[in-house]
Amino acid sequence: WKYQGEKEKKLYAVIEAFAQNNGQLGVTDARYLNALKLFIQGVVPLEYYAHRGFAHAGRHFTGAGARVAAQMQSIDELRHFQTETHALSNYNKYFNGMHSSSHWFDRVWFLSVPKSFFEDALSAGPFEFLTAVSFSFEYVLTNLLFVPFMSGAAHNGDLSTVTFGFSAQSDESRHMTLGIECIKFMLEQDPGNVPIVQRWIDKWFWRGYRVLTLVAMMQDYMLPKRVMSWKEAWEMYAEENGGALFRDLARYGIREPAGWKLACEGKDHISHQAWNIFYNYTAAAPFHTWVPGEQEMQWLSEKYPDSFDRHYRPRLEHYRAEQQAGKRFYSKTLPMLCTTCQIPMGFTEPGDATKICYRESDYEGNKYHFCSDGC
Repeated sequence: WKYQGEKEKKLYAVIEAFAQNNGQLGVTDARYLNALKLFIQGVVPLEYYAHRGFAHAGRHFTGAGARVAAQMQSIDELRHFQTETHALSNYNKYFNGMHSSSHWFDRVWFLSVPKSFFEDALSAGPFEFLTAVSFSFEYVLTNLLFVPFMSGAAHNGDLSTVTFGFSAQSDESRHMTLGIECIKFMLEQDPGNVPIVQRWIDKWFWRGYRVLTLVAMMQDYMLPKRVMSWKEAWEMYAEENGGALFRDLARYGIREPAGWKLACEGKDHISHQAWNIFYNYTAAAPFHTWVPGEQEMQWLSEKYPDSFDRHYRPRLEHYRAEQQAGKRFYSKTLPMLCTTCQIPMGFTEPGDATKICYRESDYEGNKYHFCSDGC
């Protein structure tokens, strides 16, 4: 408690100083505020869902160790929800689109992506919940969420958000420990648990990866001063760290998740495809989208030598020409959503970025649509 109390004092001192010095005027470019809107709309409510989920899990566990760890994490997640809201509250005084995030979370179309992830995890049992959130999200994928957002905040002059990020990341290391230990504990109890846990890892890795599509788009397109590309972040935090993790778990009989290779191939494409979806439907999105400038396109070209110039630059240049002619493109129809991840069907076939990936299945007389083999 003493340690958490000290962190709290430091964090609120920075937030107060940021507000007193009109820190919102020091960010690199007004476009940066759209990344904050995406964060408070799409990420902050997830912290509250996690708080509820770990409180439920702690109530179900009979072992003292798992119960206390889950309840402590529940308190952490509630703290994150509060401190993220407070860190962004100064912006809410001056800019629209940052209020009523929990109200928006139930109503805005693209927020069904993170919402469906957590609601499906919460409605699973306590062991599957820990596999979904503590392991697949907190352990395997959390660095891809927090590091790009917080280093992006630092590079763009947002001291309030970056200080919150440092304050939360020290909690995340504890949460990651719970994730890996729970997985190992389940695998050590009974050999029959291995296929069950493997199935959960396959499922929740892919669900978490699809949620991170929003982060990929933010990282490559929404930061005026960019830190690293989504591709670089994926190679560092997923391929290197995640690859080592699954090699370590091989002795328990666990392999890489079923969608691992698809996700690694997608690192060249998902941020561009997601930005295209949002550019099309920005009339129904609570933040702005735009065509990157020439310098920004050059950066994307350097970071994505195998895909950007060939597949995505021509489309962006077409959008720019349309906009300059006074005909900014808006798609005025509703998109078809993937039944599983809730993202509009805009992703492409593995190995062919010119063809939209489309899968369907029939179940009990109903037809369901999917955006990928993983979903």
